[in-house]
Amino acid sequence: MLIRLGHSPDADDAFMFWALAEGRVETPLQFEHVLRDIQTLNEWSREGRLEFTAMSVHNLAYVADRYKVLMQGGSFGDGYGPMLVAREPIPLEDLRRYPIAVPGRLTSAYLALKLFLPEAQTIEMPFDTIMPAVLKGEVPIGLLIHEGQLTHRAVGLHTLLDLGAWWREETRNLWEGGLPLPLGINAVRSDLPDAIQHEIARVFRESIRLGLENRERAMAYAMRFGRGIDPATADRFVRMYVNDLTLDMGARGRRAIEVFLRRGAEAGIVPPATVQWLEA
Repeated sequence: MLIRLGHSPDADDAFMFWALAEGRVETPLQFEHVLRDIQTLNEWSREGRLEFTAMSVHNLAYVADRYKVLMQGGSFGDGYGPMLVAREPIPLEDLRRYPIAVPGRLTSAYLALKLFLPEAQTIEMPFDTIMPAVLKGEVPIGLLIHEGQLTHRAVGLHTLLDLGAWWREETRNLWEGGLPLPLGINAVRSDLPDAIQHEIARVFRESIRLGLENRERAMAYAMRFGRGIDPATADRFVRMYVNDLTLDMGARGRRAIEVFLRRGAEAGIVPPATVQWLEA
């Protein structure tokens, strides 16, 4: 059976899928890798276009009846995450006065921003154009995801707020040490036969495990998708978002996702959703 697999052309996603892409995981399934930006994958999931896809946790609220969430492949900011940046320091109490460039209204970064600042004025832009636009003064504040979280200071931008650090403090009363900010998940379409769903989950978990155990080879593959960043920065970025929580999010990761979506629903940002879980 052919399984269309959607993921972003990013170093962390590539790292997770290295073993699968290189044929190192035995499976009767055939996988076609479909690489698109996360906003496109979010939109496609609303149509159920792909059998197996990455998506933003925010977007899950709209497709929870159509897709099951794998315990593997989650991207969590454990005390770090998307960042608000500007050319000059701006007090947090003044943020509501300025438009903020965001990487799509279905991204988890957008939902986190709206939970932090419900009255935020936002402008949608492709994620890779936000940092240059802030540098040029075209927008006063940008919400950065991906490698920009690590590279913005090097080009002279100021960090106004790390939403992952904010979320951990916000949830300290729910879990000792706080919850990680849930950003991305991988999901399978729930209309697939159960045996196929479980085989996809098994194969994906094995691919992540092999990547973590063969880090040098997996990183060499991931660097093809590093968008020009140096190997040290790419390795740091991958370590942030591919780790033990990625191999199995466990009860802490599940709680983080459920709390994130519940608070989004309580704030009227997303519809109420009941998450379907799939374990390997």
